[in-house]
Parts: sequence; C-alpha cells; structure tokens
Amino acid sequence: MTSKSSESSYEITETIKSICFKARRAWFSLANLPLDKRNEILKLLAKKIQQEKPVILAANEKDLQLARKNKLTSAILDRLTLNDKRLESLLLSLEQIVALPDPLGVILDKTVRPNGLEISKISVPIGVIGMIYESRPNVTIDAAALTLKSGNAVILKGGKESFYTNRSLAFCICETLKELKLPEECVTLIPFKEREAVLELLKQKDKVDLIIPRGGEGLIEFVTNHSQIPVIKHYKGICHVFIDKEADFKKAIHISLNAKVQRPGVCNAMETLLVDREIARDILPALISEYKKENVLLKGCEAARKIDPTLEAATEQDWKTEYLDKILSIRIVDSVQGAIEHIELYGSRHSDSIITENKTTASKFIQNVDSSAVFVNASTRFNDGFEFGLGAEMGISTDKLHARGPMGLKELTTYKYVIIGKGHIRE
Repeated sequence: MTSKSSESSYEITETIKSICFKARRAWFSLANLPLDKRNEILKLLAKKIQQEKPVILAANEKDLQLARKNKLTSAILDRLTLNDKRLESLLLSLEQIVALPDPLGVILDKTVRPNGLEISKISVPIGVIGMIYESRPNVTIDAAALTLKSGNAVILKGGKESFYTNRSLAFCICETLKELKLPEECVTLIPFKEREAVLELLKQKDKVDLIIPRGGEGLIEFVTNHSQIPVIKHYKGICHVFIDKEADFKKAIHISLNAKVQRPGVCNAMETLLVDREIARDILPALISEYKKENVLLKGCEAARKIDPTLEAATEQDWKTEYLDKILSIRIVDSVQGAIEHIELYGSRHSDSIITENKTTASKFIQNVDSSAVFVNASTRFNDGFEFGLGAEMGISTDKLHARGPMGLKELTTYKYVIIGKGHIRE
C-alpha cells in the first residue's frame, strides 16, 4: 500500500516537472512579443490589482494573523505587510517599468570583419527563471513585471508565511494573461508550501535557466547547496556606515539615524556603525542619544563603552549579524583604513557608506570597499531598484556574475551573437 507521504511526494514531483515544461513552452511565445504587447500586460495588471484590492488586503490580513499566531519577528511582519501605501507603491512601480526602454534586441556591439562578415552582439531574454523568496508578497508582482517586460517566463515559489497574499496576487497575473490571450504559464506560482517543492524545482536544469533566491541566510544556503541550476544570490545585508574624522556632524547624525531606523527590517538597513577614533568622543554621545529616542538597542566595542558605559558589550558574533531589527553595533576604528579592514572581514558585500568631506578619503573608501553599492554622504537605504530608477528589482545581488546590486530589466537579459554573411565560408 502506498503511504500518503509518498503520494504527496509524487504529486509535488510531477506538478513541478509539469510547471517547468509548460513555462519553457510559454517562454517561446513571450520572447517573441513586441514591446507594446509586453507593456500592455503590465498596464492591465495594474488595473487588475486595483480591482482586486479588497481581496488582496483581506488575504494579507489572513497571512498576518497566522504570522502573529506563530510569533514571527517584527521584521518579518513588516516585510509581510501590504497596505494601501504599499499597494500604491506597487502600482507606481508597474508604471515606471512600462516607461523603461525595451531591454531586448539592443545591439551591444557590432563589427564588420575585413572579409565582410558582419558580427553583432544582441540582448535577449535569459529564458525561464525560478524565483524563490520569503515574506515579501510585493516580490510576486515585482518579479512578474520585470520578467514579463524582459521576455522571460518565471516560476515563483513564495514563502509559506505569505501564501494567501501571493495566491491573490498571482490570480491577478493569471487573469491578465488570460484576458490578453497569452499563455498563463508565463508566470506560475508554485501551489505547495513544502520545501520539497523547492528541491524539485532546483533539479529542473533542462527547463529552468536561472534560480534567484531572495531571503534569509538559511534559504540562500539551502538553494546554493542543492541547485543543479545556476544561482544568483540575493544574500544578507550586513551594511555599514563609517563616520570619518572629516565628516560634517549634522550630515553624519542624520544619515546614520536614517540608515538604521527608517526601516530596520530590510536588507539595506545599517547593522554596524563605524566611527573614526579622532572624533568618537565628540559625536557618539549625540548619536547615542538619538538612537535611544528611537528605542534602538546599542552594542559597542570596548572603546565605545568607555565613552558610554550604558552600551551592551558587542561580541565577535555581533559584527557578523544581520539583525533586521532596532539593534545596532558600534565600533571605533583607526581611520578609513580601519573601516575598510572591518568591512572586508565582516561585511556581506551589500551596501556600505562613508560620511566625509574629504574627497581623497572618499575615493579610497570607494576603491577599497568591495560591495555591490558604495555610498558617499548618503544612506545605505538607497540601494534599491526603485530608488535607482529601475522601476523594481528581483532583489539585490551580492554576487559578481552576472548581476550585481539591484537586479532590474537589463540584468534579466543575456546576449547572443548574430553573424550575417554573404555566402562566407572559412578557408
């Protein structure tokens, strides 16, 4: 007799295989759509989201109730929440993606060889993309919009904590594609909560071209360790702000506060504040006072605790931790070189900022900090596809190949060489 467990496993395996097969077939239809048709999908999708707004918000409240019942962290609750403001932001994002130029068919390079052979390098879609993500239901729309505009099919595997919200958003996408008489399989939401579904997706190397995981450290490591398909990681953000000895104090306090408290539960929020030893006694008391007003739990190195003994003692693990909460580690360093060395040792190559009025110091920081985004006199919170003018993002890649930083339309393309001859043969 077959057990229920084995029946369930068989169903998951066969369903995932079918989803990937159909997505591959749908991709060929999508890749050949003209720009105006791809933009039409996004315009209609925005209308569908507006029409379904009460249903979407009700589904989100159901997810939030379950999350509170399961005592999920405040950071997860924040990322999980959809409200009027965030839905409006989603609609604005769709509008901006529509306005962006076509990423496909761009001639990246062209040359004519001495023998008359014409060689062009032209942008094309990647193909079928698997998107595995946690918490954030907005990713369902962002990923669908970016992949549709760039001519890619996408298979979405959202987290179980946002299951009902994702399902309501996927319904809007499905109805949009049906109304335009396009294959619904251009965008597919995997209907299972089980991790086994992720494992099966990661095996589909003949049908899926790229996997993009976006979430916590555990998810990224699981996907990287098990995938038979190329992976672009959207990893944790251990982000730093360094206040140089030649910083403008008003800017430094304003930026450092924003980088931590504006939205602490996201990957581009600062986790460690680095302060030049020469100015630490002058600026730290004012900064600490501001953080305490915002109920930030502060941890400090030995030198920082000598300035303010109320700071908790920071451990070695604290420098490696992405808190995603109102918790901040503070370390006093010797000059910009000390900041660079700390970031190289403990950073995640995500987002790092220097506050300084010295252009030479800023240049040294830029050249030596190996992160996807390096800021001068600006908050790390700006490392975001929307803020960079990309409309939205698949996530922020901490890899170097082939995408780095916010992954938008251009990063969802690859290229092919097209060679035009006139009866050319090679001698």
